[in-house]
Amino acid sequence: MITCRPAGPLDARPLAELINEIIEAGGSTALTTLFTPQSMRDWMTRAEGRAAWTLAEDESGTVLGFQCIEPAEYLPEEAVEIATFARRGRTGLGIGSALFERTKAAARALGYAWINANIRADNAGGLAYYQSRGFEDYAIKRGVDIGGGLTVDKVFKRYDL
Repeated sequence: MITCRPAGPLDARPLAELINEIIEAGGSTALTTLFTPQSMRDWMTRAEGRAAWTLAEDESGTVLGFQCIEPAEYLPEEAVEIATFARRGRTGLGIGSALFERTKAAARALGYAWINANIRADNAGGLAYYQSRGFEDYAIKRGVDIGGGLTVDKVFKRYDL
């Protein structure tokens, strides 16, 4: 059974561990720098009052994934950026669906009109996930430097609330 709840600074360590596994595996996130619990807390609190963090966990309290929304400088004020992370080997179990229901409600409560997803073009799982939630493509940016000598194309998808 999957339970979703708001994530807070006390969740920073398990969230950092989960995202670090994804970063170390490579190929699906544009993030290339590993997180410490403190850097995760810093991310979680940098847009207080304009962001929402939700985590999914199983009955034993193991974090299965998390989703966050926060403003992005390149987006208009009525839009918010989404990021989704699911534990490796645990995708396809409904984690993303459960998280997105909570995230949509949070985005509406914060007064946003639409959600932006910024996805690596080579992240087939991420592209399929956002497409299945009803996000629509609206832009492609080619040759984005994501650090570490890596350059990728990015697909931008939009979900109107």
